[in-house]
Amino acid sequence: MITTSLLDFLSELKENNQKDWFTEHKKEYQAHLGTMKELFNELQVKLNQTDQIDAHKIYRIYRDVRFSKDKTPYKTWFSGYFSRVKPQLRGGYFLHIENNNSMVGGGFYGPNKDDLKRIRQEFEFGADEMRGIINDPVFVKNFGTLQGDEVKTAPKGFSKEDPAIDLIRKKQFIAIRKFSNEEVLSPTFQDEIISTFQALRPFFDYMTDVLTTDLNGESVL
Repeated sequence: MITTSLLDFLSELKENNQKDWFTEHKKEYQAHLGTMKELFNELQVKLNQTDQIDAHKIYRIYRDVRFSKDKTPYKTWFSGYFSRVKPQLRGGYFLHIENNNSMVGGGFYGPNKDDLKRIRQEFEFGADEMRGIINDPVFVKNFGTLQGDEVKTAPKGFSKEDPAIDLIRKKQFIAIRKFSNEEVLSPTFQDEIISTFQALRPFFDYMTDVLTTDLNGESVL
């Protein structure tokens, strides 16, 4: 469903990121946005065959420049996410389409204070299960390593000598797979998106179990 003309439009927008150009090409943008909406709708249907998706959202192309040094008015990509049914299920899937910089993945971009503490406590208790998931060949093949911002040493209340300090330091837990333009334009790209999302499920299932129970394994829902 992704076309060369869609990627070309994003590339041209990057070179002409100004209101006059965008206004002149508004109908072209709306056509490509329609393509993305159709893709997201189809992906949600397919995801719901093996998961429970509550909703999806495509981000607005208009940038918030109030607090940014970059005053260009438009994003030069299409992106959005799929949210799982909460509070029973945790984690979210992400899709980003950009000329020569497309990616698929998901995870936990901004866990709240309580969730982050609970995750860190679980790693402190034992990280073997988590390591087994992120070192699994399927995870490694799709995503390489777990990514995300982290503190420099140890969070307050945790020892920097903890064997799981590499995981405890993290503030985000994100898995990303990059795609070339050739892969994005392939007829099998939609299937690759779904298989990439499915590769996240063991990670999501683990984090769901952690975030819906206390340290004694009792449900908090």
